Order: sequence, then C-alpha cells, then structure tokens
Amino acid sequence: MIQNIPLERVLFLDIETVPAAAVWEDLPETDQKLWDKKTRFQRKDEVSAEEFYPERAGIMAEFGKIICITIGMLEKNETLKIKSFADDDEKKLLESFGEIFNSPRLRDVILCAHNGKEFDFPWIARRFLINGMQPPLPFQMFGKKPWEIPHLDTMELWKFGDYKSFVSLELLAHVFGIPTPKDDIDGSMVSSIYYIEKDLQRIVQYCEKDVLTLANIFRRMRQEDLLKRNSNLD
Repeated sequence: MIQNIPLERVLFLDIETVPAAAVWEDLPETDQKLWDKKTRFQRKDEVSAEEFYPERAGIMAEFGKIICITIGMLEKNETLKIKSFADDDEKKLLESFGEIFNSPRLRDVILCAHNGKEFDFPWIARRFLINGMQPPLPFQMFGKKPWEIPHLDTMELWKFGDYKSFVSLELLAHVFGIPTPKDDIDGSMVSSIYYIEKDLQRIVQYCEKDVLTLANIFRRMRQEDLLKRNSNLD
C-alpha cells in the first residue's frame, strides 16, 4: 500500500522539454532525414516532417532537450521544499542535477512523477547518455527486478491495472480538489515561451507548480492533507 511508503524518501519530479532546434531550418540535414523516418507512420498523409517537427520534437528524447528539472521533498513540518535546475545548456543542467544524488539523503530515494515511467524518467536517463554522462543511480534500471526499481508514477497508481486509461495531472488535481497548476500556461505553450518569448523563468515557475500539484495528488491518494510549498531545497 502506498500509505506504507516513507514520504521522506520520495523525490517528486517534473521536467520541461523543447525541440532541440528552434525551427526546422536550424536542424542538421541528417537529423531532418532521421526525423522524417521516425515520424513517418505517426503523421497524417498531408502533414510533412517539417510541419510535424515543432509539434512533436519536444516529446522525443532523440530530438529534444531538457530545459528545466524541478524536484521537491517533504520537510518535517509538512511542507514541500522545492528546487529547480534550469539552463539553456542542457549538459550544465544535467551536471547540476546529477550532483544532488551524492547527498546521503538521496542514496535510497524513491522517484515520483506523473507519467514518469513513460516520460520523465527515461527522458532524463537518455539525455544523460546523449550528453556523455551516466544517469544517476535511481534512473538506472538494467538488471533490476520490477520491485527493485525505485519509481512511483501517479498515472500508473490511478490506473489500478486499467492500461487503456490516460489521465492528465490537471484532471487529477481537479477531481482531488487541488488548485490547478495550469493557471498561467500549459505544456503545449512551453516551446513558444522558450524560443519566442525567451522566458525560461516563467517555465520554471510552471514546472514548480506541477511538482507541488504532483506531491499533493500523491498525498490525496494516501488520504492525507495538502502540502504547502517551502523555499528552495538545499
């Protein structure tokens, strides 16, 4: 039962990603060809690879990059302490994020994200490898039995075995009576805010709202009171 999971070990996490290039023309020719091949059966006949790129490249780790990772951990006073890693240079961002796992507190951490098993966790691991680094230990799954993998996923918890079901973080927040994290922007706007408005801080604030919402959804699933946000995680 999730009530038996020690909350002080849970690291709540969310990432924001964008296409690796601002526009199709900035994408190297080889990447353009590989994008065409990878998405050929995902696109409608009338949609070109170029048209499909800005819409979907930000969700594919081979063609995108991480611009923000936000984490949160529970404090003894029942508040969530939050820290964000954000940078235009993805390698610097990942290096800073990876360093936190040197802390004794995080050596046996349990990762928690919404749709994390399908998106956040593999994205982070893949981008570490692409940037020439080993993923932190909590993201390494090879050779582990399913029950040895320290990953929680609120979407999976909500499915109760119904693998046809998809539910958004926003919808779960609504049904549990939690304030929406989408009161300013949503995920579909991140790329344009990053490349056109060049407002990374606005994206960071959005990511931090998602992490607080994620933690509160997990709390509601345990029939516990909502958390408040605290200052940055040390």
